[in-house]
Amino acid sequence: MTVESLFSGNDAGEADRGESPVGDTYETARTFDSLGVAEELTKALADQGITTAFPIQSLTIADALAGRDVCGKAKTGSGKTLAFGLPLLQRSAASIAASGADRHGGQPGRPLALVLLPTRELAVQVYDVIEPLAATLGLRAVAVYGGADIERQVAKLRKGVDVIIATPGRLIDLGDRGELTVADVETLVLDEADRMADMGFMPQVEWVLRRLERPHQTLLFSATLDGAVDRLVTRYLNDPVFHEVASSTQTVAAMEHRFLQIHQMDKVKVAVAICNAQEKSLIFVRTKRGADKLVEQLEREGLRAAAIHGDLRQANRERALADFGSGKLPVLVATDVAARGLHIEGVDVVIHYDPPEDHKAYLHRSGRTARAGRAGVVVTLVLWNQVVEAEVIQRRLGLRIPIVEMFSNDPRLADLAAWTPLPEESVL
Repeated sequence: MTVESLFSGNDAGEADRGESPVGDTYETARTFDSLGVAEELTKALADQGITTAFPIQSLTIADALAGRDVCGKAKTGSGKTLAFGLPLLQRSAASIAASGADRHGGQPGRPLALVLLPTRELAVQVYDVIEPLAATLGLRAVAVYGGADIERQVAKLRKGVDVIIATPGRLIDLGDRGELTVADVETLVLDEADRMADMGFMPQVEWVLRRLERPHQTLLFSATLDGAVDRLVTRYLNDPVFHEVASSTQTVAAMEHRFLQIHQMDKVKVAVAICNAQEKSLIFVRTKRGADKLVEQLEREGLRAAAIHGDLRQANRERALADFGSGKLPVLVATDVAARGLHIEGVDVVIHYDPPEDHKAYLHRSGRTARAGRAGVVVTLVLWNQVVEAEVIQRRLGLRIPIVEMFSNDPRLADLAAWTPLPEESVL
C-alpha cells in the first residue's frame, strides 16, 4: 500500500483566514469546569493536583470545545498540552456517543483524533499527559514516532486507537504499510508548528492535511505564527480564532541571567560547582561529541550525568529523560535537540556550557527552566574569545547583564540567584 492510498480522499479546500481578535492577557485564573471541561476530566485533573487553568488553557479551551479552529501563540512550557488535549478528548468521546458507533477500545488503525509533533521526545511527553485522561473517558491513545520499534507500534494500532500522537515521518511510514489511515480524523492538532517548519516537516504536514476526508477541527499551537506557519493557517484552517499569551520578553523577564567569563582549563569545574548546589541542572552543548565528552568529565568529578542527543538509541534517551525528570539523575547534558518541546519539571538551572548560536536558541534552551510561572536561573559560560558573541545575544534580547570573570572556587557559584552582578565587576 502506498502513501497515496493511505491518505486517499478529497483534498481539503482552502479556507479564508478569520479576523478573530487576538487575546494577549488573561488576568483571572479559571477553573476547568468553568471552561466547560467535563466532570470526569476535571476530577482526573484534580486527582493530579491540577485545579486552575494556565492562561493558554483559559483562552483556548472554550473555543476548542465549541468546535472552532484555534491558533494559539505560546511558548513551550505554558500548558499547551492540556489546552488542546482536553477539548480533543472531550469532543472525541462526544462524537462516539452521538454516533452510537461501537468503538470501545478504538478501531484498528483508524483514529478520530491526531496530534502531530516534531520530535519523538515531545510525542512521548504528550502521550504521558493525554493517555491517562483518555482512559478516563474510555478512549485509547497510542504514540508512534521514529527511533522506536515499528512492529510494537503496529501491534498497538491493531488493538484499536481513538487518539494517535505522532511524528510526521513515522505516521506516513505506518500509512505506507497499510496500518494507519487518517480517514476518520475529526480533530487535528499541530503542536510546535514553527518547529516542524524549521525541521522541514511542512511537506509531510500538508500531505496529511490534504487527505483528511471528514470535516474536521484544527488546533494549531506555535511560538510564532509567521512564515510557513502563517501560510499553513491561511490555506488550511477555517475561520480560526487567534489567542496569544506570552512573548519572548516575558520569558526573558522570568529568568535570572548570569554571564560568567571563565577559563578553558577551569570550565568543567565551574560547571560542577554550579551543579553541586542544585538538584536539577540542564547543560547545553553544541555538538553530540561534546555532550558525551562532558558527561565523562563530569563523572570524573564525581557528578552523575547523562547525555541526550540524536545519535543515542531512543530507549537510552527516554531513560535519561525519565531519570532526570524523577530526580534520580541530577545533571542532563543536551544538544539543541532537547531545547524545544520538552517539559521537565523543576529544572533549577540551565547552563549554556557552549554559548547558543543566536538569541532565539538562547530562549529555546533557557525556556527549560522558567516554565509555567516558575522563576529560573540561566548561566552562560563565556571564554575570552566569546565575549563579543555573548554581547550580541544580550542586545538581541534587550539585556544588559555584566559579564563577570569567575573561577571554580568562587563561593558565589553556590547561589547564583542570590548574587546580583554589578556593572563595575564586568570584564568589559
